[in-house]
Amino acid sequence: MSSSFAATRSSISGSLVVRLWNPGALVYERCMSELGLMIDHITLSVENLERAKIFYAKVLAAIGMKIVGEVSAEQSRTVAFVGFGVGRKGSLWVAEKGRQTPTTHLCFRAPTRAAVREFHSAALEAGARDHGAPGIRPEYHPAYYAAFVLCPEEHNIEAVCFEEEP
Repeated sequence: MSSSFAATRSSISGSLVVRLWNPGALVYERCMSELGLMIDHITLSVENLERAKIFYAKVLAAIGMKIVGEVSAEQSRTVAFVGFGVGRKGSLWVAEKGRQTPTTHLCFRAPTRAAVREFHSAALEAGARDHGAPGIRPEYHPAYYAAFVLCPEEHNIEAVCFEEEP
């Protein structure tokens, strides 16, 4: 017997409702707003953990994230990790497993457009290369205000905000 799921849009709130069924029984239901997240965390493999730790600590501070955990190779019995997030929850983990190929694109939600600009500036100061100055990206969405950088290991790192300028 396998599980199945269905996703529908609520007629009242416009929220996405995800339901997971075991045959004959509803076992999970969760409402998420359009901008809600379903991914709990992600791990990037890096060649130099100390460099990545310094870079991401400076850059992600601009959007309200900080180091929330560090795990040594001895503790994990594999490789060392550093986690970044809000509060106690790590949503980005970097692991010293060697340079990741192909590189990837990560986008972080910023609370304000000013935070997007601060993210971009902090990234350039921390050694990133510009990959798209802060601004509206109407080809994505009329309110898509974002900035892009290439981190020292060439990942495309983005900050986006959907809020209007105050």
